[in-house]
Amino acid sequence: MKVLLVLLLIVTVKSQTENELDWWESGNFYQIYPRSYMDSDGDGIGDLQGIKSKLDYVKSLGMDGVWLSPIYKSPQADFGYDISDYRDINEDYGTLEDFQEVLDKCNEIGLKLILDFVPNHSSDEHDWFQKSEARVPGYEDFYIWRDGKIDPYTNLLVPPTNWISFFRYSAWRWSNIRQQFYLHQFHYKQPDLNYRDAKLVQEMKNILTYWMTKGVAGFRIDIIVCLYEKMFSNGTFPDEPVGNPNCGFNDHCYLDHIYTQDQDETFDMAYQWRELLDEFKETFGGFTRIMMTESYSSVEKAQRFYGNGTRKGSYVPFNFEIIKNMNKESTAKDYKRTIDSWLDPMPAGVLANWVVGNHDQHRVASRLGVQKGDLINIMVQTLPGIAITYMGEELVMTNVHVSWNDTLDPQACNTNDPINYESSSRDPARTPFPWDSSKNGGFSTADKTWLPAGDLYKTVNVQFQEQAQNSHLKIFRKLTTVRKQNVFRRGDYHGVLTNNENVYAYSRNYGDQYAVIILNFSKNTETVNVLNAFENSIPTQMKIYTSSLASGLGDDTTVNTSSVKVDSNIGVVLLSTNINI
Repeated sequence: MKVLLVLLLIVTVKSQTENELDWWESGNFYQIYPRSYMDSDGDGIGDLQGIKSKLDYVKSLGMDGVWLSPIYKSPQADFGYDISDYRDINEDYGTLEDFQEVLDKCNEIGLKLILDFVPNHSSDEHDWFQKSEARVPGYEDFYIWRDGKIDPYTNLLVPPTNWISFFRYSAWRWSNIRQQFYLHQFHYKQPDLNYRDAKLVQEMKNILTYWMTKGVAGFRIDIIVCLYEKMFSNGTFPDEPVGNPNCGFNDHCYLDHIYTQDQDETFDMAYQWRELLDEFKETFGGFTRIMMTESYSSVEKAQRFYGNGTRKGSYVPFNFEIIKNMNKESTAKDYKRTIDSWLDPMPAGVLANWVVGNHDQHRVASRLGVQKGDLINIMVQTLPGIAITYMGEELVMTNVHVSWNDTLDPQACNTNDPINYESSSRDPARTPFPWDSSKNGGFSTADKTWLPAGDLYKTVNVQFQEQAQNSHLKIFRKLTTVRKQNVFRRGDYHGVLTNNENVYAYSRNYGDQYAVIILNFSKNTETVNVLNAFENSIPTQMKIYTSSLASGLGDDTTVNTSSVKVDSNIGVVLLSTNINI
């Protein structure tokens, strides 16, 4: 009998262990744009010591991990995405010792640190590029070099293809030193690396290992879709067809980028990196090192980064469907369709993720409507899977106006259009983070910050929302608290449209625990019978856990699920009464 009890105990403990979620599963991640988070030395630029001083705030948001946009040594032509040394820290941000202090602080308070990894291109000031340009043996093919061709009409030398940069104009630039063109899918100071060179591939793997050895928990892989280009057997590249003739012929959107994005070899490289990360854990132990991937391609292509059935890829292939498809006029039906478009085709054994903003997009509240700010946060934090928050979304920050004269983003500057530049500019979402209502929002004591702080910080800042009786920030914290419950970490999801498709509602269910989320995207107040919408599968009475700031609903109020009154652009979280928080 004792032997049987011991065996049962062993089986039970083993079962519980197998069911434990890894640190990143159902994780909450917070993106910091280092240049704009906190300035510790008064030079108007955020830095690592500034970040370190605010990590307790990040932890207080309920985050599991913090992702830093690039901090590597860089001439800053594209604000850190042009890297001149992948193993060192940019002097604006500090030193490797400062980085270690940030990492130590993360470890102390229970945050995992994720670094941005920029593999598609380096800076033209990187030692590799200068050696490649000079044809130093071993580095000749670290970048993509090609001869030009003679234009039959002008008899002039022109680039090898018609490819267009993300920042407008030709993606090729002539080198007088090498007497060839080099490819740059972004800024001309960001030459594309050549992943058909085995030495380059190994160098990039060594860089990942270098940072993992220091203790980082993983990487967000920047613009992974551009790693390879379609190449013919003779080494030449094809022209790309016209994609959108309504775009200017110098604009990136003018062409259909079927030969410069999402090539088969790109996915193979992602799988190789996943194998490297997993082998590192097998060799050295410790926590799982994860990989997040950036792809604005179709759902099918983005989800291909999960793996191919035999090989694994990205732990978190970013889901940008809401960013790509939703706007201020989007309806409940639009949102449900977009969410289902990611959930329905997901392969087995992987997790969804939800991203609604980042440093490359105008702020969520500006794109989708400030009145929907809490509703969007409710949705991101309660859908199944992983949530990613860009700094300021917890405050429902909006864009800060940056004048043409103050604009620094090369994507905007290359428009040469002081009237319409703002539609292309990423600067309005990169402005200094507002900590309080003091000078520069408490971000810096400098007279001039790298981007203007604007005036919005006087009313939208952390201190004000901390001290208010209720605020977007306090609602956000309630959301990140409740998502740690099993009903959200492990619960089933079932979504419906109701009230003439004006309302998107979904239930999360785990055992006898239930959560119901009601999102009213319409312009009218709706009385929602969620009991009927879910065919009596939820409790008849539930309590309001939290709701949008303007809802007028009281937390902990018990409601009949057959009649829940929800105002326009309001989100509500209902919990079954057996969930105690």
